[in-house]
Formats: sequence, structure tokens, C-alpha cells
Amino acid sequence: MNGGKTNAWRPGKRDAVFLAIVAAVILLLVYGTSERTTKAVPDDETHRTVTSRDQCMSCHGAEGVRPQPAGHIQGGQCFQCHTQPRGWTGGKP
Repeated sequence: MNGGKTNAWRPGKRDAVFLAIVAAVILLLVYGTSERTTKAVPDDETHRTVTSRDQCMSCHGAEGVRPQPAGHIQGGQCFQCHTQPRGWTGGKP
């Protein structure tokens, strides 16, 4: 058909657009997974000994002294987002 010659691939505009989209997605994923910006748990005796969600909710529930803000996730794993204070003993038997 073409006399045994192979045509070299040459990138076109569509290829450049595709590569730009891939690069943008990768950048969004890298910057979107940066370190969390949630507040750390206060470093006091009360918070160092909390071991369960129920203990957190005794103060941070709707009727507590300092309720969670509106729209706060109701996941039940406080320390998945909030960092533990130094010397935290929670979770230990």
C-alpha cells in the first residue's frame, strides 16, 4: 500500500489538548490532596483522655457546651480529621 514505509506519528492539536487536560487533572489531584486544614484537638487533660465519639458528643453534641458547627460531618470518627493532642491516651485500654 505505502511501499513498505511507515509514517512517523506527529502530534496534532487534539493530542496537545488531551495532554493539557491530563496534566490539569493530575495537578488538581495533587493540590486537592494536600494536608487537611481542620482544627487540632485542644491539648488539655479533658481532650487527652477522650476515647470514644460519645465522650466527644457529651460536649460537642447539639445540647453540649460547645456544639459542632452547622454542616459538620456526622461521621463518628473525630480523630480521623482532627489531630490528637500530645500525650493523647485515647484508644488505649
